[in-house]
Amino acid sequence: MTSPLPASQPQGLPLWQVERQTRASRLAGVIAIALVVLAASMPFWADAAWMREFVEIGCYFIFAAMWNLLAGYGGMVSIGQQAFFGVGGYVMLALGNFVGVNPFVAVPLAAVAAGLLAWPLSRLAFRLQGGYFAIGTWVIAEVLRLTVANISAVGGGSGTSLTALAGIARSTREAVTFWMALAAVVAAIALVYGFLRSRQGLALMALRDSEVASESQGIDVKRTKLWVYIVAAFGAGLAGALYFVGNLRISPDAAFSVNWTAFAIFMVVIGGIGTIEGPILGALIFWALNRWFSDYGAWYLIGLGTLAIFVTVFFKQGLWGYAQQRWGWSLFPTRRRLVLGTPPASPD
Repeated sequence: MTSPLPASQPQGLPLWQVERQTRASRLAGVIAIALVVLAASMPFWADAAWMREFVEIGCYFIFAAMWNLLAGYGGMVSIGQQAFFGVGGYVMLALGNFVGVNPFVAVPLAAVAAGLLAWPLSRLAFRLQGGYFAIGTWVIAEVLRLTVANISAVGGGSGTSLTALAGIARSTREAVTFWMALAAVVAAIALVYGFLRSRQGLALMALRDSEVASESQGIDVKRTKLWVYIVAAFGAGLAGALYFVGNLRISPDAAFSVNWTAFAIFMVVIGGIGTIEGPILGALIFWALNRWFSDYGAWYLIGLGTLAIFVTVFFKQGLWGYAQQRWGWSLFPTRRRLVLGTPPASPD
């Protein structure tokens, strides 16, 4: 989409246009719509195992995208985002098992609960800066894990099962879970893309570069950080609720494991930090590695670490970041470019 100069532009001077999209992004938009339509039909023809795999990939992506929004764009490196992942899973289970809310309806409610919890927790986390902030978020997640592990109503440390879905046919449950995951993935991309193209998104990226300079330009640093923290918590809670609706069982060690944030960091670093496309690529790579090599135990983890080191040494901006820098690929452009052109010649 472009914004041409008014028709009153004097002849002989170059015209300018503000380019908000690229040819690649327009083509990607068409392909994305076709893929979403095709994916939405999968419950009618695809094997159930592949739908479960898609739900898993979707949860990986959403969680990684929220971590990328927080750290890659906002500069707030957290290693405790699993706190909200676990809260989303447990709130969904509590609403379904004890309150009688349909678990599928409970998924967005659990995400909202995670976002609301982020507000008081931010008052603790934002007292810390840099590495202390990262460690502080991890401590918060551990406190939540230990708290939930001591609540016998939800199974304590051993966890419990989601019994609220017992009366729903397996095929129906899997289809609805798949459609919810697909909708959540599309919503997550749209939310992050829309936010980054807004004035708040520009403020966020300025804040990442320098809080002092941002504040001197009139940006409300505290408010911007708070909103990003809440949005990232909402997305992490959504991913957690979706994951455990599909998994049907939850435990504190599974829900609040620091591995969730470690895997998110891996996906973002491999794909490309500070890009929307990076977490998508990273989630696909991580899923493929996890599917085919996770049975190798310690060697699998060593392989992940080796791959991460290789990418950070030779592709410092990640695989998609390298492609973007090398060939100018941008499927979700967030910057506006000024394009100069020459006006048409005047008729004789």
